[in-house]
Amino acid sequence: MHTGDITGRGHEARAPDTYRGPAHTGAPRLSDIDGVETVEVADDHDVIEQERYDTPDLRLSAAGITLAVHRLPGSAHWQLTLPDGGPEEQLRLPLAAPDVEGVDPDAVPEQIDVLIRGVRGDEPVAPVGRIRTVRTTSRLRDLSGQEIVTLTRDEVQVSTLGTSTSVENWSEAEVTRGNATGAALLSQLDTRLRETGLTAAPHGAEEALERMLAALAPDTPKRWIGKKGTAGTVLLDYIGSQADRLAARELSLREDEPDAVHQMRVASRRIRSALRTYSGVLEGPRVEHVVEELKWLGRALAGDRDIEVIKERIESHLDELPPELVLGPVRAQVTRHFARQQAESRAAVLGTVDGPRYRALQGALARLLIDPPLSSAARKPAAKVMPAMVATVAAKLGKRMDAAVDGAEGTDHDEALHGARRTGKQLRYATEVVRPVVGKDAKTFAKGLEELQDALGAHQDAVVARETLRELGAQAGAENQNGFTFGLLYGQDVERAKAVQSAVPDVWARVNDKKQRRWMK
Repeated sequence: MHTGDITGRGHEARAPDTYRGPAHTGAPRLSDIDGVETVEVADDHDVIEQERYDTPDLRLSAAGITLAVHRLPGSAHWQLTLPDGGPEEQLRLPLAAPDVEGVDPDAVPEQIDVLIRGVRGDEPVAPVGRIRTVRTTSRLRDLSGQEIVTLTRDEVQVSTLGTSTSVENWSEAEVTRGNATGAALLSQLDTRLRETGLTAAPHGAEEALERMLAALAPDTPKRWIGKKGTAGTVLLDYIGSQADRLAARELSLREDEPDAVHQMRVASRRIRSALRTYSGVLEGPRVEHVVEELKWLGRALAGDRDIEVIKERIESHLDELPPELVLGPVRAQVTRHFARQQAESRAAVLGTVDGPRYRALQGALARLLIDPPLSSAARKPAAKVMPAMVATVAAKLGKRMDAAVDGAEGTDHDEALHGARRTGKQLRYATEVVRPVVGKDAKTFAKGLEELQDALGAHQDAVVARETLRELGAQAGAENQNGFTFGLLYGQDVERAKAVQSAVPDVWARVNDKKQRRWMK
């Protein structure tokens, strides 16, 4: 297996800036940018192609496998990516030369075919899609002749092949900074690129091809259907509904709808909590793999939501302050701070959902719902076997809450409460699963858990916000601005956290009442 860049672009020490816009946007004005003495434009265009291979019914794609021929300037190779490999791990083999006697350059190498044969069955693989990029490279140099920026402009065409053909075209650009690239130069170059109709956006060719091929894919196999009221049926119905919600919220994310990332995280957490709690219903390495990948997804999406929550919190608390206590350009500093973070977080989230690891997770979830690894308990009545599994998580929450509320001197109460909050979420989602068979008692218990979660969440928000406020205050001081207002907000959040911490024992006492848990037998 080989790890490396496959796009035709080299590795860079710093992440480049990328743009996208309509086809044939044209070249930007470069010669009169401050600090640029000369602009060297390559005489020849580079042509880069990726040809995707699959069966006519797209079996490889459905299994999370990607097979393609990559043609770069001066070289060409086969590349295979398997769903059980790392996100950047591929098998590469050179493409046979067309003039080698007895060798078909279009035939899949045996070393690759042996790995996909079990998926493709008796169906042959052939080209089903193509990405074609025509690239122009410009090098911007300063007075000393040093290269300060490399600009690549691509005309991209993505098409499906075979009985049904569709084509999409657009322009892309990438700005790679040199060691002496200044912020002012980058700002001017950004303006010139936007004048041509480009806007900041990640590269999108592979994702576009995935979407176009998905539209041609046949219907997927039906999900497993079990006997009504059994543990397996109750659990898989819940996981299926959350998997559908995860897919729907992904579409909302791509359409930049509010709260989409948060809802994706909630759906992924619910599936993960259900699989962890009811590991006695679905079992085996496939389940463990999905749980780990859902954990990865939750972490990958966490930053965007955390930034949104803290930003709204600080702005709301600023609005509550009397004007005379808001000293200096506080709001402008807050806006700048979060604008940068949100832009970076947005790009990271799109990279996550556009990446091969997320696609492999989708495939693993789909296979779990089609062919679930059921235990013997899965065929028993849900009302008899599942409440006891919830009780195990409830006992874990009890220990964590006791440690957080009555912990010995030296206990990190902030961390203890945060740990209890995580376990509380697992318990709340596990309770949701059995509501159809337990009924009102589970609904009442879940409502109490929601109250506890709100209190613990408010405490954690105050803890996290303090770190940001401390950073903003330090930044204001470094810029010779007044950090008083950030210090004031910091102090208020200290008091808010203390107030919540004082209220938590009473909330927990109501939730932990034995009558509330009598259904967990």
